[in-house]
Amino acid sequence: MSPDNPDRERPVDEPDQPAPPRTPDAKPPEVDPSTPTAPGEFGPGHLPASAAYQSSLELRYDEPRRPLRVLATVLGAVLALAALGVPLGLLWAALAPDTPVLKTAEGAIYAEPQPEQPIAADGWFSLLGLAFGLLVALALWFVLRRRRGPVGLLAAVLGALVAAPVAWQVGRRIGLATFDRLLATAPAGQAFSKPADLRAGGVDWLLGVLPVPHGNLLLPAFGAAVMYTLLAGWSRWPGLRPEPEPGEFSWVSAGTPAPPAAPEPPAPDAAEPPRG
Repeated sequence: MSPDNPDRERPVDEPDQPAPPRTPDAKPPEVDPSTPTAPGEFGPGHLPASAAYQSSLELRYDEPRRPLRVLATVLGAVLALAALGVPLGLLWAALAPDTPVLKTAEGAIYAEPQPEQPIAADGWFSLLGLAFGLLVALALWFVLRRRRGPVGLLAAVLGALVAAPVAWQVGRRIGLATFDRLLATAPAGQAFSKPADLRAGGVDWLLGVLPVPHGNLLLPAFGAAVMYTLLAGWSRWPGLRPEPEPGEFSWVSAGTPAPPAAPEPPAPDAAEPPRG
């Protein structure tokens, strides 16, 4: 090596020679997907180290909150459905006929020997309650899309079970104050009407603390359970939640950086850049 020839492997008077061409069957080195990558880098099938660490932290942070979120979802659905029991009771009171009664010295008696109005009141409540349960299950299936499954079924059944007594108490009190006033002040022999009430359903108190509905008060919950089960059985998704179709991108793939493509091998006749 001399000052005029810095490269001792090549004489000064010899021109630059191109690098030997690669054979056409030369392939880039294969990369093992299971090979760990350095921090900040990612390979096929691997997330960046920072992204993977952040995802693990989010999962660990979210795990203690999941039961609280499920409980909040169920309680919110139950309260909302209990509030819907008020218009259900008003509708039942408007459709169910009043029963004509006659005031006597012992109290009020039916004006007819076998009145049909109490049976009609039970029938209207049963039909409205069953339709209410079906609509509740259908609404929660679409509103609580992320909670489809046991959580959604529990919310639908409990909500319908609470809404039924609310509807009954609201409906039976429409006109009840007037009936009690006439019963106390009307003279014997006066005819008036009694507001609709249930004979095929009611609420029993377990240990004097826990209310347990029975009879046609259970029909809304029964309709909700049947409808929700049918929707789950006819769902075309195994997880009951919408899944992306083949060829579509989901939010998971959108947030995951794609690995870079391997560099293409140079053409066989490509020359090595000159040195010097």
